[in-house]
Amino acid sequence: MILLIAITVLAVILGLVLPLRWGIFGFLGGAVLLFVAQAGVNTAMGFEGIPISESLLLFNESYLAYVGFNLQITYRAFAVPLLALSVPLIFRMSKATP
Repeated sequence: MILLIAITVLAVILGLVLPLRWGIFGFLGGAVLLFVAQAGVNTAMGFEGIPISESLLLFNESYLAYVGFNLQITYRAFAVPLLALSVPLIFRMSKATP
């Protein structure tokens, strides 16, 4: 939960400081950056807080399965940060257009 709150706050800040001239490519880049950061932290923390070496035992020592599982968890939890990134950016873009 703390990770979700931290990524959401980071998304709001990124939405406020992202240059408007970057447009959709800046938004997509920011979303990818936030997604990779959240997935990396999820992967580094281990499964349910246990060390990575023990987490790999649950996935038959397969790094690919472990990373894939964490990408799936991140994908499911990424709606709130994506919304937090888009709202300030869209609000700023609507104010910038004459």
